[in-house]
Amino acid sequence: QLQLVESGGGLVQPGGSLRLSCEVSGFPLKDYFIGWFRQAPGKGREGVSCIGNSVGTSNYADSVKGRFTISRDNAKSTVYLYVNNLKPGDTAVYYCAAAPLVYFIDCPLSPRDYDLWGQGTQVTVSS
Repeated sequence: QLQLVESGGGLVQPGGSLRLSCEVSGFPLKDYFIGWFRQAPGKGREGVSCIGNSVGTSNYADSVKGRFTISRDNAKSTVYLYVNNLKPGDTAVYYCAAAPLVYFIDCPLSPRDYDLWGQGTQVTVSS
């Protein structure tokens, strides 16, 4: 069974940090791009960051550059998203998703390019 499971969300004050995890099972992580997306209430799903299997293959949305960092540990079948200096506007459900490496030259940030999704983890930034 192909599965992605997110964890690590929670309630944090502005300026705080979290580490989100995406653990995959049922398929080899090394053969996939993994993307992180978020969806705030009443808004569409937006790409936050993604990572490929080669060093330096990662992309970030302009709104999170310098604050979020993505990394992967193929041995643990897990991708991490370190979210720092959080703002109230970062409040959303965060999802991870997988897309085969062979489909793209660089990791995509569009949700429509991913077809395997996790169930999401809530991040709430509030004082």
